[in-house]
Amino acid sequence: MVRGRLTRPERSGRRAPVACGAVPTSPRTRFEEGCARGVLLYQADASGPVFPPRMGIDDWRESAGLGTVHSTTWVRPRDGEPRNIALVDLDEGFRMMSRVDAGEVTIGLRVRVRFDGADHIPVFVPA
Repeated sequence: MVRGRLTRPERSGRRAPVACGAVPTSPRTRFEEGCARGVLLYQADASGPVFPPRMGIDDWRESAGLGTVHSTTWVRPRDGEPRNIALVDLDEGFRMMSRVDAGEVTIGLRVRVRFDGADHIPVFVPA
């Protein structure tokens, strides 16, 4: 700063230039839009599948929705119904956390995705 001169934008009253153009869709929004259409989307880069979705990766792909239970546990809320939480290895090479709607969930169980409720949450059922 030169003495006596205002050079910072907030002091000079000038605004920094703003880039014009389309605002990019967030990865979460794009993923949720796919779920609303009944499609499980994931991203891919040079190293392979990427999940959960991230900014800066523009290669979106559709999963067949088939996978294998990698790990599972049960959550038993005090005032609610017990439900399981599972890590599912999708055939495309990525892993996601969800639940499996089945009476008995075991490691190695083959599953397929379906979309549950008004929010179209991806959950798995036995294949």
